[in-house]
Amino acid sequence: MIIGVPKEIKTKEFRVGMAPAGAHTLIDDGHTLLIEKGAGLGSGLTDEAYVEAGARIAESVDELYAQSDMIVKVKEPLPEEFPRFREGQILFTYLHLAPSPELTRFLLERKVTGIAYETVQLEDSSLPLLTPMSLIAGRLAIQVGAHYLEKENGGKGLLLSGTPGVPPGKVVILGGGIVGENAARMAIGMNADVTMMDINLKKLTFLDELYQNRMKTLFSTPYNIRNEVEKADLLIGAVLVAGARAPHLVSRDMVASMAPGSVIVDVSIDQGGCIETIRPTSHEQPVYEVDGVLHYGVTNIPGAVSRTSTFALTNATLPYARLLAHKGFEQAVRENRPLYLGVNTHAGLLTNQPVAEALDLPFTELAV
Repeated sequence: MIIGVPKEIKTKEFRVGMAPAGAHTLIDDGHTLLIEKGAGLGSGLTDEAYVEAGARIAESVDELYAQSDMIVKVKEPLPEEFPRFREGQILFTYLHLAPSPELTRFLLERKVTGIAYETVQLEDSSLPLLTPMSLIAGRLAIQVGAHYLEKENGGKGLLLSGTPGVPPGKVVILGGGIVGENAARMAIGMNADVTMMDINLKKLTFLDELYQNRMKTLFSTPYNIRNEVEKADLLIGAVLVAGARAPHLVSRDMVASMAPGSVIVDVSIDQGGCIETIRPTSHEQPVYEVDGVLHYGVTNIPGAVSRTSTFALTNATLPYARLLAHKGFEQAVRENRPLYLGVNTHAGLLTNQPVAEALDLPFTELAV
């Protein structure tokens, strides 16, 4: 199989879809790897490193798309990339289709086989290709929040850790999944006052036992959310329903109840966000203000630490990329249930039910 790895064009997206080690493995398997010229530079990976791994450098992005059977990316295609895809081509990347009707329509009309990292799901409901980026995003969310709480950055001038005689900042985390767990880990490490909210009592029990009196856990209800949001210095949105649009848990009036200079970081923005007032932003213009509260809605948070993210992502995606390349699409998804669940579009059909429900489009069970 010919596998193409293009340069990401999303604003300030410095990750690349495959590190040289992954390229080397696929080439050893007997496949051809095309890397767009300069694709890895944002992660400190030179064209020479890919050539040493056995890859070919494509001077033209059009050449790369025209020759490749499968495109391996990091982020969803942008409209300027749409014309490069062809019918039957496999696209293996983060898609986040639930809040993206335009991209969904394109993939269906062009009959692209879209396999979304974020919906590849194991038997225990874990999401192995989303996990590494969720882990990084959760940790970065606290760093980002602490940064914007500084007065010169528009915040209330608060140090999350506090100091002797001065109380720490209050961090409220909505969602105890991978993002929430890692946000909590960082916030606790900074000695912040941390409250974790979730509807999964088993998860809350685990976190309570893990951190004991270093973090409060609270069952997530509208009443409890309202009370905690009002007191939060830093609010982290970490809600995920695999493939589906994130539910709005925090309303506009809840945001208005927060003190001026408070900060919201909504990591669930890729799936539409769980804060009513959130909208997508970029690393170029990451924040905006609503009712005196700073909102951070960057849709590619891990791109800020591109080198770490690229290696972590390759580690996770490589086994599935090898399976697709070795066995071909139909046999690979027939034999691997997690990969089957990752297929969002195929042959003009929408094959992921949560996405179909979010966009009010017909769902078709994938038949292979």
